[in-house]
Amino acid sequence: MAGEKKQLAAGASKKKVEKKTKQPVRLYAKGVILGYKRSKSNSYANCTLLKLDGVRTREDAAWYFGKRVAYVYKAKKEV
Repeated sequence: MAGEKKQLAAGASKKKVEKKTKQPVRLYAKGVILGYKRSKSNSYANCTLLKLDGVRTREDAAWYFGKRVAYVYKAKKEV
């Protein structure tokens, strides 16, 4: 019995954990800045409205609430 337990323990430690190949994770979502949140006469510069690709419903958009935004553009020259 003791020999069987040692063999089982040794066999368990030799098992390799197979790594499954994962798809690359995209850490950004493309979108367009539409402007500021506003009413007829007031505008609120600290609330920017975005249109994100692939986000159609309020439930989809809820995940992005409070996330940071990076404004990325291509310039004519490198400075």
